[in-house]
Amino acid sequence: MSFVLNKIKESIAVKQALLENDALLKQIEVAAEICITCLKNGGKVLFCGNGGSAADAQHLAAELSGRFYKDREPLFAEALHVNTSYLTAVANDYSYDEIFSRMIMSKGRKGDVLIGLSTSGNSKNIVLAFDEAHKRGLLNIALTGKTGGKMKTEADVLLNVPSTDTPRIQESHILIGHIICEIVENGIFPE
Repeated sequence: MSFVLNKIKESIAVKQALLENDALLKQIEVAAEICITCLKNGGKVLFCGNGGSAADAQHLAAELSGRFYKDREPLFAEALHVNTSYLTAVANDYSYDEIFSRMIMSKGRKGDVLIGLSTSGNSKNIVLAFDEAHKRGLLNIALTGKTGGKMKTEADVLLNVPSTDTPRIQESHILIGHIICEIVENGIFPE
């Protein structure tokens, strides 16, 4: 029982650190406003991540493209890794490092937003996608761990969870993502 309690306390401690970080809380609002502007202008919000972060990216894309709290029109949001034929072809024919950047070449348009999730902030395929996104006029939002890793230099908005513990970072990424989705939904579909 003490192991379970300790894990819950660790999760709460990271969220408490989020709560006390005014600069990060403001950046969450900035990220949401960037997404609202993008979507209102007919753009799309693209997500990418690896492993558990890929699952979180897909989850958040579904919250926007499906629904969050409200019955409303769908928003254009997509996780870049959901086409396994594309993913395995590019990984095989080029490199796994290029799976997201090549997708940005084909789908990314000026004014779109790319949200990359990586607990380390060093996922090479996301760093390369951020670089390609900037070349094409997309804005980059990075959800990372404490240091921001290499993604921080390519991010227009850095949401770096104050932790180095992968599961605790991922738990906070989904919390932050849900907050962004709610702000976006309320901003585009006010009562």
